[in-house]
Amino acid sequence: MRGGENVRSVISAATLLGEDSTIIRDRSFQLLLLANFSPPLGSALISPLLDTLVGPFAVSETEIGLLMTAFTAPSIVLIPLVGVLADRVGRKLVMIGGLLCFGIGGVAIAFTTDFQVALALRLLQGIGFAGLTPIIVTSIGDLYRGGAEATAQGVRFATSGFTLMTFPLLGGTLAAIAWQYPFFLYALTFPTAVLIALFFEEPTSEDTRQGSADTDLGDLLEFVSRPRVASVLVGRAIPNFLYTAFLTYNSFVVVQLIGGSPGEAGLLITAASVFHTASATQAGRITALFDSRLYPLLGANLSMGAGFAVVGLAGSLPVALIGSAGVGLGFGTSLSLYRSVITGFTVESLRGSVVSAGSALGRVGATVAPIVMGVAVASTEPLIGFDAAVRSTVVAAALLCGIGGTACLLVARWSPAVEPTSG
Repeated sequence: MRGGENVRSVISAATLLGEDSTIIRDRSFQLLLLANFSPPLGSALISPLLDTLVGPFAVSETEIGLLMTAFTAPSIVLIPLVGVLADRVGRKLVMIGGLLCFGIGGVAIAFTTDFQVALALRLLQGIGFAGLTPIIVTSIGDLYRGGAEATAQGVRFATSGFTLMTFPLLGGTLAAIAWQYPFFLYALTFPTAVLIALFFEEPTSEDTRQGSADTDLGDLLEFVSRPRVASVLVGRAIPNFLYTAFLTYNSFVVVQLIGGSPGEAGLLITAASVFHTASATQAGRITALFDSRLYPLLGANLSMGAGFAVVGLAGSLPVALIGSAGVGLGFGTSLSLYRSVITGFTVESLRGSVVSAGSALGRVGATVAPIVMGVAVASTEPLIGFDAAVRSTVVAAALLCGIGGTACLLVARWSPAVEPTSG
């Protein structure tokens, strides 16, 4: 009976993921997916709770937003440093440390009502995040190549989408009982850290780590300054900028411009999450259909830009939902393929550092998006009114990101190739 179930599960996985579906039976990959459930909770679990936390921490609505900033800020600086560390001491130790910092910082918030302490704990979580997502992405690049690697990156990204679709709802349900309860979900990182310590096989060899130790900062800067590498790293940050802009302004469009409700605005997030999860699982198949990843990346870039522009111009909820689907489709495809490209052309002794540099640029894009968009809306509102300012800013961001993303891809296409080596 069990053999039949195994056969059916393999057939089901092959139907969903294609010929590279066997990766899901790899224990190391399964452990990486388990670790990957935690990082998205850093923002997704807290964001819906911010209004609920104003009272317990006795701060204003403006100040409570610092809980988000305190989490995102450390990774901008730390991710590149952690990448260098992972190249030198190995992926396993860094992931275990990241999981412990992330879990301790999150759970401990449930035991304090001191806002300054909570901010410090969120900083600790941000430090932990720096040792998770970039290292998980890098480890997948260590383990797989070609279509299998693209499929693995897509499945990893799909698990992030699943987390975004489910855990915020669970956290909101727990918060209705007591504001502290959602923070206990961060304790899931502790058994994950134990499993990683016991069963995860370090994907880098001692020789590779020694080679990384012999590699100085000049080698890294020389590598990332190559036109193809630099253009891919910059291009990889654009989806983060655009998706964060979408998350920030979809509610303004739905509630204030269309006349919908906050619940209907949430439907846009759900639609985008569903499509980004679905498209991410198909990254390997998409790669197999083309001789170059340029074409699917161009299509993903177009989908994100056009989708966000449709959201900005939407006059009804169904139209906005169509736009959000385009945003999610492009986001899931582009980040999965960009991460696969970066791990594919990077020498093994620098892989963690380069992937981390790309992740840091992505975090920069996500951090500055609300600021840039806010400045644009504030500058144009006195001239054309709030509604027109929001719509024009969203459309302008969509167009500029679409043009910028296309330019990065074309520069990468026409630049000298970067040949992968074993390190």
